[in-house]
Amino acid sequence: MQLSRKALNARWAWTSAAAFAALAAVSLVDAILKAKSGFGTADLQTVPTDWGIRWIMDHWISPPDSALVGFGLGLDYLFMPLYGAALFYGAIVARERYAPGPGRMRRILSALAIAPVAGALFDACENGLQIVMLTQGPSQVLATLAAEATMAKFAGVFIGLALSLAAVVGLFAKRKEEGAKS
Repeated sequence: MQLSRKALNARWAWTSAAAFAALAAVSLVDAILKAKSGFGTADLQTVPTDWGIRWIMDHWISPPDSALVGFGLGLDYLFMPLYGAALFYGAIVARERYAPGPGRMRRILSALAIAPVAGALFDACENGLQIVMLTQGPSQVLATLAAEATMAKFAGVFIGLALSLAAVVGLFAKRKEEGAKS
């Protein structure tokens, strides 16, 4: 399916806006949880050991905190496809700006455009592993796998952010070029 430039930019804009709204909601729930218990769900991303996971879990024993943990992780599943799509569309906009014709650069940018989608999938794996550890108890293997999924997620997100930033720069550079021609 071929999208017009206008349709591509519109999809990029609305998925980005939706992703920012979901990020705000996830961050709010995480901030409330962190204020109540001392740890948020985002803190699980930085703990590669089973005893570290257990330490955080011990702070979430009370039922309201447990409900916030579950709600925060569930809300994160809504955020994943939104940021994956927004960064993917941003990468495609960058590809269209910097490599409009066939060639090696276009193939490279097309391959890199998949990185944010892969990052969202690794985020889903990370959350799934965290949920398993929260419900069945942490183990060193699961903690290590979750930490590796986190690193792969961040790699995909950073590639997507870099390409989206390049797309924003390209949009403004394009407008400046068109203004200079007139």
